[in-house]
Amino acid sequence: MEHLTLESIVVLDFGSQYTQLIARRIRELNVFSVVLPCTAKLEEIKAQNPVGIILSGGPCSVYDSDAPPADERVFDLGVPVLGICYGLHWMVHKLGGKVVPGTHREYGHADVSRVASSRLLEDVPTEQTVWMSHGDRAENLPTGFVQTAKSSTALAAMEYAEKRYYAVQFHPEVHHTKHGTTLLRNFVVKICGAQQNWTPQLFVESTVAQIRNTVGDGHAICGLSGGVDSSVAATLVAKAIGKRLTCIFVNNGVLRKDEFTKVQKNLRDKLGLNVVAVDATERFLSKLAGVTDPERKRKIIGNEFIEVFDVEAHRIAKISGDVDWLVQGTLYPDVIESVSVRGPSVTIKSHHNVGGLPDKMKLKLIEPLRDLFKDEVRRIGRDLGMPEEILERQPFPGPGLAVRILGEVNAERVGILQEADQIVVDEIKRAGLYRKVWQSFAVLLPVKSVGVMGDQRTYANTCAVRAVESEDGMTADWAPLPYEVLRTISSRIVSEVRGINRVVYDITSKPPGTIEWE
Repeated sequence: MEHLTLESIVVLDFGSQYTQLIARRIRELNVFSVVLPCTAKLEEIKAQNPVGIILSGGPCSVYDSDAPPADERVFDLGVPVLGICYGLHWMVHKLGGKVVPGTHREYGHADVSRVASSRLLEDVPTEQTVWMSHGDRAENLPTGFVQTAKSSTALAAMEYAEKRYYAVQFHPEVHHTKHGTTLLRNFVVKICGAQQNWTPQLFVESTVAQIRNTVGDGHAICGLSGGVDSSVAATLVAKAIGKRLTCIFVNNGVLRKDEFTKVQKNLRDKLGLNVVAVDATERFLSKLAGVTDPERKRKIIGNEFIEVFDVEAHRIAKISGDVDWLVQGTLYPDVIESVSVRGPSVTIKSHHNVGGLPDKMKLKLIEPLRDLFKDEVRRIGRDLGMPEEILERQPFPGPGLAVRILGEVNAERVGILQEADQIVVDEIKRAGLYRKVWQSFAVLLPVKSVGVMGDQRTYANTCAVRAVESEDGMTADWAPLPYEVLRTISSRIVSEVRGINRVVYDITSKPPGTIEWE
């Protein structure tokens, strides 16, 4: 399915850890932004209908042999260009200036002074604190450029106002740069003249019209997990084609407690979706027997899902005629993570989407959310009138509890974790913290320890509790849950869940850890 053909701000990614943040900040101004790898062809960039280009930061020096390349003709598109950090160096380097290794590397907070008037720096204080992250610096500016701000050791901002080329040596997109949003607003709204019309309502209207146009009289199927992404994607498509969308909800044996029943009720009763529910618990658990390797667990669950889905899809096709379309709840971070500045990305997750499904079943994809971040998906869901209990559900991994059970997955261990996990969720909700943390859950460890219950010694499992705070799941900090909440969770799990006699709390951030344990 094609993207919406709105005007956009194109962010060219040179590998910065902050690139997604640039896109998010621009969307917060109700302006559509899209991230493309810096290697994108000029035609790809033009296809996004850009009214401005932003060159992101990146970890390289412009003189590195493997410095990421980009098409210099972006300067000739006739739209304003803003370079950030490495983007500034690349702009200087390509337009005839000189970049040199800095005598002082600047990382973290720095004080910057404006030294000339600038549309980019309008309404920004003359002296401001910013977030720096660079080793090189611009020594000679290209012809036509003037310095507009400086730090104690280097140029901090420059521009060629006539050509509408601007660049800053700091990161305006991070919260540490206090007036960064003002600077980005100046560029996006005042300099590029972007229309601030990227709203949930516009998205819903144009996406529904687009799906109707694309699918025509065809039929679509959707693999539902009951999570936010697939539920919003299905609701959008159902709004466009009604009962010609059939949703398949598979119980893979590693869902949370009572989830198979609850999700069906929500999807049918509250969203009015056409749902086929398949309980394949035994099939999945028999395939997982004896398997302890995390990647093998994921692959087995993914493959079995494909098999079950395939059987159901063919059964549906016999009843309603050919099924041509597959709906997936792919989000924008998934899209960005799958495209790397330097070739294929490292596989951090192998369970994002149903790998192999389109090839095997010859279905065409509808990914109505592929331009959105998670918080935007929730806003769209609210605009569609979806219930909060679905929209506020915390993210849940595709392989379910299988990646929260370290070691072998079997019915007994799934049952133990379901009970412990339910207690964690109940107590987090009771404390009014469920919406404040990104994810909170229990993990069953393959570690047994000695305990005492009543007058008896026990030898039972250890359970880890994990709660993290995050904006989009790309990075995360462990959540400092109140001691009273931790105390209640621990005492309830140990006293109520047979098979667990010790509870520990995970205080690892991402990076270096991941949110899930496997």
